Amino acid sequence: MPAIVGVVQVISIGSSGVFHIGDVFSICPVSTAKTFAGAGSFITGDGISVYNEKSLTYTIDDEAVDQGINFNL
Repeated sequence: MPAIVGVVQVISIGSSGVFHIGDVFSICPVSTAKTFAGAGSFITGDGISVYNEKSLTYTIDDEAVDQGINFNL
């Protein structure tokens, strides 16, 4: 349904963000990321204790090509 939109000020949009005003059939933002993290890296909360004496995070990627995003529309 069409609408009347007043003044819009956009400060910033991230690299995988979408800014849209008006009618649309489909919005498909696509992005990829590869994250390496050690033990306890993504734990959140109060009073969390992680005991890990020998921790290694291997960041060597032997693959020539990762999974593509070509057909994710």
